[in-house]
Amino acid sequence: MPKIIENLQNRLIAEAKRQIAEDGYSAMTIRSVAAGCSVGVGTVYNYFSSKDELVASFMLEDWKKCVATIQAVSTYSETHRPVLLCVYDQLQNFARDYQTIFRDAAAITNFAGSFTKYHGVLRSQIAQPLRKFCNDDFTAEFAAEALLTWTMAGKEFEELYTLIDRILKE
Repeated sequence: MPKIIENLQNRLIAEAKRQIAEDGYSAMTIRSVAAGCSVGVGTVYNYFSSKDELVASFMLEDWKKCVATIQAVSTYSETHRPVLLCVYDQLQNFARDYQTIFRDAAAITNFAGSFTKYHGVLRSQIAQPLRKFCNDDFTAEFAAEALLTWTMAGKEFEELYTLIDRILKE
C-alpha cells in the first residue's frame, strides 16, 4: 500500500527552493528533490512534469504575491508615487530572491522562450495599477516597461521616478 505524505507538493517545492538557494539551478534535479524528500523520482513526476515546471510553479506563486501587494497599494493610493515605489520594491525583491536562477546559464537557456513569451504579460500586470494615473493604455504600458527594464538594470528608485513621473504627467 502506498504511503500518504502530508503536503507533499509543498514539501517538494520547499526542497527545490532550498536546493536552488544553496547549490544553484543547475545542481537541482528532479532526482535530488526526490531524494531530499525521501520519495521516489516517479512521485515527483506525479506533481511536476519537469524540473522547469517545478521551478516555474513556485516562481509564479511568488510573483502572484507581488502582484497582489501592488494591487493593494494601488487600490488605496491617490497618487502614482506609492504605486511606482511598490512596483519597484516588488521587482527588486523578486529579482533578489531568484537571482541564482536569473544568473544561471542553464536556466537562462531553458527559460529563454518563456521569458520572451510572458514578457508582455508581465508588462501588462505592472501596467494595470498604473492605468488609473494615465491618459491611455500605451502610456501605462510604456511606463511599466521602463520601470521593469530600469529596475532590473539596477537604477535607483529616485532616478526612475523622475523619468516616469514626467511620462505620467504628459
